[in-house]
Parts: sequence; C-alpha cells; structure tokens
Amino acid sequence: MRQAGRYLPEYRQIRAKHDFLTMCKTPELASEVTVQPIDIIKTDAAILFSDILVIPEAMGMRLDVIESKGPVFDVPIRSLEQIENLQTDGLIERLDYVMQAVKMTKEKLNNRIPLIGFSGSPWTLAAYMVEGQGSKNFDVIKSFVYNESAAAHRLLQILADSVVEYLNAKIRHGCDAVQIFDTWASILSPHDFEEYSLKYIRYICEHLETNGAPVIVFAKGVSSYKNLADLKCDVLGVDWARNIGDVRREIGGVKALQGNLDPTVLFAPKEKIREETERVLRSYGKNAGHIFNLGHGITPKTPVENTQYFVECVKELSAKYHED
Repeated sequence: MRQAGRYLPEYRQIRAKHDFLTMCKTPELASEVTVQPIDIIKTDAAILFSDILVIPEAMGMRLDVIESKGPVFDVPIRSLEQIENLQTDGLIERLDYVMQAVKMTKEKLNNRIPLIGFSGSPWTLAAYMVEGQGSKNFDVIKSFVYNESAAAHRLLQILADSVVEYLNAKIRHGCDAVQIFDTWASILSPHDFEEYSLKYIRYICEHLETNGAPVIVFAKGVSSYKNLADLKCDVLGVDWARNIGDVRREIGGVKALQGNLDPTVLFAPKEKIREETERVLRSYGKNAGHIFNLGHGITPKTPVENTQYFVECVKELSAKYHED
C-alpha cells in the first residue's frame, strides 16, 4: 500500500544509522530506500519514501518521530492565531529535499516502472496537527471542529491549498501518479466526512495540474463510496474491510479501484495467501480498472518471502481476469 520497503532488512540496516526525519530529508537516502523493494519484491510501481507530516513540519511545527510512539508535535494547534502563524509562503522551497528525492529516484528507476508521490489529506494532517500525535478516539480534533468551526475550516483550507501546491510540484518534478491519503476518514460520521474531509479532497482534485498523471484517493474506513465517485480523480483506494466487488457495483464502475487484500494475510501459509489473492481478484471480476494492492500499509514483521510470493500470485492469477 505505502512504502513497502520500510519493513525490509535492507531498509532497517540504513534506518539503524539515521533517524527517520533525516532519511526523509536526505534525497540520496530517500531515493535508495524507495527503489529497494522494486528489486526485492518486484512490484509494478515505486512509492516515494517520505511522510505525510513533512507539510506541517515545513510550516514551522516542530516534529519528532519517536520510535515507540510515532510522530509528535511538541506544540499542537489549538487556536486561530496559531493557524494564521503557519508559514505557507515558500513552502515548496522548504520541501525541496522531497523534489530532489523525486528526481534522484526517477534517475535510478530509469523508466522501468512509474513513481507514485503522495500526501495526507487536509483532514488527516489536521488531526495530527491538533491532537499533537496519534490518538485512540481523536477527541481533541473533534472537539476543535465542533467548538471552533471557523478556525477548523481555515486550517483545512490552508492545508488544501498547500497539498495542491505540494502535489503539483511532485508531478512537475517527475512523479507519474499521486495519491491522497485520508487515513482518519473513518473517525468521522458521514455528514462530518463531507464537511471536514471530502469537501477539501474535492478541492484538491479540482486544482491539481496533473498533465496526465493519475490521481488516487484513499479514504480509509468510509461507509459509502458513492460520494467519492464524482471526485475528479482516476482511482479510489479500498481498504480490506469492504468487498471490492461491492464497491465496484456501488459506484457503477466509474473509477478504477485499488486494493484490497488484508495485510495480515501475508502472515498466513502460502496456500492461504494464494487463496485470498484469488478471492480479491474474483470479487472485482473481469476487465480493466483494478490495481491489486493491500488494503492498508504492510505490517513491519511481514516475512519478505511471503510478500514476494504474494506479488507472484497477483501476476500469475490476474491474467485470466484481463482476457478478451
């Protein structure tokens, strides 16, 4: 799903020498670990090594990535004044290390496969920025949007404009496709999802200068895909909690779908991996429009040989679903 190389032994050897943000901010390292899984796992695309929180970090928020805890902002957003003080001018210049990583990765890939760039959605970015870290119930961000609605919408619009600028820059520097991750869509009710998330994803999709680069939108845990089907994007990501064939029928086949094997299946015996791979293919059905992928990020302790076998299964079993 995202950055399959993060769990590889080869990645961990590099990670042992550098902290996570240093790797993100060093184009040579970011491009190296982007390309690692291509040669080892044999995937059909590369996903640029980075993190969704480089945007708020470039806006002036101090970010620490703690090994046992995850990302932490030492001074979370709690007021309109803080929002207005976010540094948006010169954002792309401060994120030039990402663009240099794109260029280096494209050179290493040498047109073998496409390179995907990504960003968090405004809602997911805001959730981290206001909470200050990950959360079980996200009561801080939800209290914020309910009690400080105008400030929340101001933050989300600033983030939407920044994501447009960021993804457009990635496309200009060579990304062949871009993906918008709304990891925390699932914590919103359908009505709140429309108001605080989908509205801004729609804005982003309508303002991207794609130059033909496909746009992928992944909203994890949404109850319905009908309201995603009219987005100006090419692909919708589907997590493993939904039957991908049901989603295809729900949206009438108007978008390609990406997904959606449960990542923990990769801990199973090989016969189970093959069986579940076939199940997803059969669920989607025949003809084009299916990008086979995991339903979310790969789990760190996944056996590498199982991931390799999974990719082999997809390439072998999918052929019959694309016959004339």
